[in-house]
Amino acid sequence: MRGSCLCRTVRYEVVGDLDLMYNCHCPNCRKSHGAAFATVARVRRERFRWISGEESVSRYESSREVARYFCGTCAANLFSVLSSRPEFLHLRLGTLDDDPGLRPSFHMFVGSKAPWFEINDDLPRYQAFPDPDQEG
Repeated sequence: MRGSCLCRTVRYEVVGDLDLMYNCHCPNCRKSHGAAFATVARVRRERFRWISGEESVSRYESSREVARYFCGTCAANLFSVLSSRPEFLHLRLGTLDDDPGLRPSFHMFVGSKAPWFEINDDLPRYQAFPDPDQEG
């Protein structure tokens, strides 16, 4: 499965399946994406490979817990890494060029969702990230 940024400077691939897909409604995801939420998939770091443009990737620590990675040219959000779980990348699925074959399984941080957006599906809703021991 391959992905890229808006300007296509950064290109990557994921080998194998994604572990978990979800919609994040936290204020930082909303602001960094300019949208009501970010659709994200967790992937083990060893299954992510750069194809090109790794040197163009910039990092921003949006909190003590989260570092966000994006294209330094077009600013496309690529993934984030939680300091408590560095073995996983939380891949922004808007950058995928291929269908991952997986669909979101829950919404998180729904207490801080955009007030103008209504969730219109039956997926489970969480106030924070679900317990890591309960993850898929």
